[in-house]
Parts: sequence; structure tokens; C-alpha cells
Amino acid sequence: MITAERKKFEEIRRMTDGAGNLLVVGCNTCVAVSLTGGEKEAGLLASQLRLARRKDGIGGSVETVTVLRQCENEYLDSISEQVEKADMVISTACSIGPQGLVFRYPTKAVVPAMNTNMMGYVKEHHVWTEYCVACGFCIIAFTGGICPIARCAKTLLNGPCGGSQGGRCEISPDVPCAWQEIYDRLAALGQLDTLKRILGPKKWNASSSGGPRTMRLEGFKP
Repeated sequence: MITAERKKFEEIRRMTDGAGNLLVVGCNTCVAVSLTGGEKEAGLLASQLRLARRKDGIGGSVETVTVLRQCENEYLDSISEQVEKADMVISTACSIGPQGLVFRYPTKAVVPAMNTNMMGYVKEHHVWTEYCVACGFCIIAFTGGICPIARCAKTLLNGPCGGSQGGRCEISPDVPCAWQEIYDRLAALGQLDTLKRILGPKKWNASSSGGPRTMRLEGFKP
């Protein structure tokens, strides 16, 4: 799941300076689950903006609307009337949301209310941990189902560094050593021989290092 946290209110206020009518657009998927950018949170931000602008004597309206997903045109199309009336659109989705709005409504000013963090796994209630960085070439078949790219601070492919101690990463005693976890996992599965396989240099051309990526289903006709 993509996780994001709302920017500080003062930063959002600065981004909206000079704009007349505002439209806060919430997203009811990932950021709604993490309780940061769904319908309730978008409404709260809109209320804060109304109060602040009234206090500062700034005219114009602050409206809010929420769609199921901001990463698909069919949902963004459904709010065309609200967007048309706005001078600026504020997205509470992950960074795909405001960019999707820009793509769909190129003549409108769009700003993000969120800082996008990661793709996270739910470790416990309202706690997410990054387990994947979408590098484009998955190798966890050889590492016990544990990703060293996301979970090793040095993205090492063939074993731990010399800094790990007692199963903990040298960057913090609170961070487990990914390679200790990989070893323990493979040992439990009776697959330690897998570690004898040397993984070659990582291919980064399928990651974001190669520029914007596109996925297309071959042979699919809408």
C-alpha cells in the first residue's frame, strides 16, 4: 500500500496564497486506509483553510470532494464540474493524485497536500513498513522472500556488510539486519544452499533510474 503524510498546514497555506476558489480533492483508497488523505481528512483540511482564510480576510470559497482513486481518469472525470469552478486544486492523495489531476486538467493549478513515503506492508494496526521499492527486477526467490533492496540499508545482494552486529543494522539498533533475516528464513526452510548462488550486479534500467516507467498489457483492447 502507498503511504503518505500530510504536509504542515503552514506549507499548504503558502502554496495556496493568491488563489481564489479552492477545491480540496480527497482519495478514498491508500491514503484513506492510512487515515491521512481520505474523505474525512480532506474535509478537515478544507475546514482549516476556511478558518485561516477568513481570519486573514481572504475571499473565495473552499470546497471539498473525494473520489475513490485519483490515479484513474474515470474517477477524475466525475469531478469535472467542481474542478472547473476552482482556481486551484489541492490533492490529499499520494503524489500520483496531483499529477493525475494535472494530466486530466492541464489548465488548472494543482498542488499536493501530502508527502508520499513508500509502499508499505501493514506490520500492525496503523503501522506500515517499507518492503518494496518497485525496482523492476524482483530477486526475492533467492533471498527467502525478503527484499534486500528495500530492507538492507546498503541494498547488498550477496550477504551482510561488516557493520551488522547481533542481527541488527549498524544504522540503528531498532533496525533488523535484512541479511540476518534472510539467513534465518532460508535456514528454517532448509534452503541455505541458495546463498551459494552469487547474484550479479543489479540491473537498474527497469527502476526509476531509467526514467518514467510504463506498464502496458499486451493484446488488451479496451
